Amino acid sequence: MSTVQIYDTTLRDGTQSEGFCLSGHSKIRLAQRLDDLGVAFIEGGWPGSNPEDAEFFERARDIDWKTALITAFGSTCRVKGGPEEDANLQALLEARTQVCTIFGKTWNLHVTDVLLTTLEDNLRIIEQSVAYLRAVGRRVIYDAEHFFDGYRADPVYALETLQAAIRGGAETVVLCDTNGGTMPWEIESILRAMNGAIHHPFGIHTHNDGECAVINALMAVRHGAIQVQGTINGFGERCGNANLCSIMANLELKMGRRCLPEGRLQKLYELSHVVDEVANVTPNDHLPYVGKSAFAHKGGVHVAAMRRSEQSYQHVAPERVGNRMRVVVSALSGRANILSKAEEHGLDVGSVADVVGVLNDVKELEARGFSFEAAEASVAMMLKRQQPDYAAPFELVDFLVNVEHRQGRGIFSEAMVKVKVKGELLHTAAEGNGPVNALDIALRKALMGHYPEIAGFHLADYKVRILDGRDGTHAITRVLIDTRNSQQLWSTVGASANIIEASWQALVDAVEYGLSIAHCSDQTSTSPAPLRTCEME
Repeated sequence: MSTVQIYDTTLRDGTQSEGFCLSGHSKIRLAQRLDDLGVAFIEGGWPGSNPEDAEFFERARDIDWKTALITAFGSTCRVKGGPEEDANLQALLEARTQVCTIFGKTWNLHVTDVLLTTLEDNLRIIEQSVAYLRAVGRRVIYDAEHFFDGYRADPVYALETLQAAIRGGAETVVLCDTNGGTMPWEIESILRAMNGAIHHPFGIHTHNDGECAVINALMAVRHGAIQVQGTINGFGERCGNANLCSIMANLELKMGRRCLPEGRLQKLYELSHVVDEVANVTPNDHLPYVGKSAFAHKGGVHVAAMRRSEQSYQHVAPERVGNRMRVVVSALSGRANILSKAEEHGLDVGSVADVVGVLNDVKELEARGFSFEAAEASVAMMLKRQQPDYAAPFELVDFLVNVEHRQGRGIFSEAMVKVKVKGELLHTAAEGNGPVNALDIALRKALMGHYPEIAGFHLADYKVRILDGRDGTHAITRVLIDTRNSQQLWSTVGASANIIEASWQALVDAVEYGLSIAHCSDQTSTSPAPLRTCEME
């Protein structure tokens, strides 16, 4: 199994993605996770360009990196000057990394219209910049910016820029599709032509503006590239960089190329989500390999086949990248989806009295505005309620909600709840900062004496969606509630033209599901933690 070097630039090129920001501390944290994954190079940033990068390189010097080499990024020296007095190159040296990566111009358009210099002088500054860094003991990777655009414009000159970097001592020259518009067959054609002219280790750096970044990088590996540059989850300027999660999985699972130490590929899913978490970015559930939905099955025919053979609708085993297979319940489901969901929640399939009935209920409710794809606890409750020996922990009798405006107090919410618990009729009332909050507090007051574990239930999220805005205030409202205890998180759903009723439906499922899984000994909270619904305040 031949080896491909993985060069991660999430901390530098990835931060050029709109809405993606990292502090110096966050960069260190992610770099350590990348090192644990086993990438070969971690590009930490552009020294001297901002305080975060300066902090990163200063702290990185005191860390014992196990696998990765930290690299500092910069450009060739300025036109009409030499490398010895160039501030950018001096900043690279001050970062004190073993490896420096510098980029230079390949496209004659950039040389004459952006740098405003001659083609000959551009070759000089490439060669001299690389040679200067090599002379002071640095390993140098050279990024040939806009290589493929430059090759199309003037192939002879594009290759001359690579030769200049090679003469200067670059250990690897990296071919960059900086504008991200090169097609895979163009990559292949250019690399075939280049292989006869350049006999030197080369890498690939692709952007995703044409949705071809991953395949272009893999195409380059097929034609001899020893290094692939990219970012975790494909973050990067404009449409992003090549997604290293897809690239690493494809290299090892599909192409027989080793790019990580043995067994590290199983860390991929976790790393992908850590990057999103640290950068405070909503995860893309539909990313290949590492998305939550990458191995999710919704269609009834698919799930039925999966129950017989997991290879039937999965191209690889999800565990190989640290992910897992999921079954989704929706209006498109069949009996197999319901059976799989019952097994997932530890229910004996034979104890579910009417699987078809549950399936029909799901389809009918979704037609009325419910959505069970992200509300698996509501599905679990439908199944539990079908068990012959299941006894609901409480039964709703009545509820009443008042929202008033009182002088000197403003908006005021009050709720009354009447429930039956173990044959006892309980009638409670409570005030809240909104109608749903008041309902929640009143329900908790009624149940606390019988179920003290409810004190450990906490609201994680509350979402409201209007299903058809054309109906105005008469539209169906869907409410999704995420609840957690000390052990896990669960989601429930409600839908109605009345937002209070929709919220109550989701709230009751959330409490009933929590009670069905809770163990008093696992609860450490001693006081109620009522649902706080910002939308209702």
